[in-house]
Amino acid sequence: MLESAPSDLPDDVESLRALLAESRLENHRLRSTLVYRDAQIEKLLLQLARLKRMQFGAKSEKLDREIEQLELLIEELQTPSTVPPRAPADAAAEKAVPVRRPLPAHLPRESVVHVPATVCPSCGGTLRAIGEDISEMLDYVPAHWKVIRHVRPKCACDACQRIVQAEAPSRPIPRGLAAPGLLAHVLVSKYCDSLPLHRQSEIYARDGIEIERSTLADWVGGSAALLAPLIERLGAYVMSATKLHADDTPVPVLSPGKGQTKTGRLWTYVRDDRPAGSKAPPAVFFQYTPDRKGEHPRQHLKSFTGTLQADGYAGFHHLYEAGRIREAACWAHVRRKFFDIHQANQSPIAKAALDRIAALYGIEKDIRGQPPDVRQQHRQSRAGPLLTELKDWLTATLTTLSAKSELAVAIRYATSRWPALTRYCDDGNLEIDNNAAERALRVVALGRKNYLFCGSDAGGERAAAIYSLIGTAKLNGLNPEAYLRDVIGRIADHPANRLDGLLPWNHPEATR
Repeated sequence: MLESAPSDLPDDVESLRALLAESRLENHRLRSTLVYRDAQIEKLLLQLARLKRMQFGAKSEKLDREIEQLELLIEELQTPSTVPPRAPADAAAEKAVPVRRPLPAHLPRESVVHVPATVCPSCGGTLRAIGEDISEMLDYVPAHWKVIRHVRPKCACDACQRIVQAEAPSRPIPRGLAAPGLLAHVLVSKYCDSLPLHRQSEIYARDGIEIERSTLADWVGGSAALLAPLIERLGAYVMSATKLHADDTPVPVLSPGKGQTKTGRLWTYVRDDRPAGSKAPPAVFFQYTPDRKGEHPRQHLKSFTGTLQADGYAGFHHLYEAGRIREAACWAHVRRKFFDIHQANQSPIAKAALDRIAALYGIEKDIRGQPPDVRQQHRQSRAGPLLTELKDWLTATLTTLSAKSELAVAIRYATSRWPALTRYCDDGNLEIDNNAAERALRVVALGRKNYLFCGSDAGGERAAAIYSLIGTAKLNGLNPEAYLRDVIGRIADHPANRLDGLLPWNHPEATR
């Protein structure tokens, strides 16, 4: 029912009463509709949050479709049935406008001079220059190809007729056509920019360069073999740490002869003590396994002694039971459970938990980059009381909830891991969460969406090797492609006992 203007209202009392009764009936109907819609949205949001959490484990196209359908349904329910009122003009004027940053000074400049008429358009007088206005536009020049011709002149000795010629330079891949720059570009395009080899082949074809996907695959395999000794040294460096971040993610792998995929795993181990003021270079080491059995991390970590910061994966428990490795849990995982619940139904209990956890993160922000002893002191004096209060509040709140509710599950997840969750408070070298490992896995998640699966277990191992080198280069402030171009061009002739000099943190441009 549309609202009537005051001038359109009837004058007699009975008509006004009838109009009021009709308005009340319409308002009641609308309120009932809104209550039903809000209940449906709350139910669907909670179901959507649960499905998205399931995506971290085994997932399928069916699960993806369910999530897409739920999101579309929620979007329809949340979309207003009427056009919202236009914002006032002054509100639009107050909207923040992004600041345009100056274009980088290192880029080459090409000037185009727009000369005006030689005489004054008004009186025909002679013009003289009094200044100029300069504006810049950013343009893109497509990458260009070139052929490097290695010419080796032959010389003959007039005295003894001996033929002398310089040795042929070594190639990254024996008898291979690709130079270091092209190999680096192919690797970074696939493993850093998540561009599958068949798409790279199509892009190169547009430039008139026909390179079969099988050839690109051979180059990837040859590059991985060339870099293998460097990857081995990188892994040894990571495992020599006293604290590691660990995580894993599923990777679909083609099962030979069956035309189907199985689920392999990529494990990441991150050494990064910069938040605790350490000058030790950060590094990440990936490992591939055909499944998620606990024997794999035990093999990966057989030489590691110290604290492992990870999620609650049961396969790690055998490591902790042996006593050689201590467990440190992740507050980000705890927070995520409450965040999903709050996003789904605006639960005040979930919001209270999020606020308490945010206070812990606020302390971490203040002490980031400080030495371990300073971090430990602040944590014990500031975070310690907050953790005690949080534990008491969680325990008391749990008694008021249904045992099967999502909130109860989230609370039990936290309280069951309390010693591991609070270990960071007594050790300034540890972090509050395992985000370092999760950040390392983001590039894998994006690649998984783009090239669907690895071709084999060997392909998974190659991916782990290249991910390790690219990820470590990025942690040390390097351009991955420039770094790989340099390393691939040098490693074949580099002395084996000096390979450490090619590791990312020893590169002249490393900044970390």
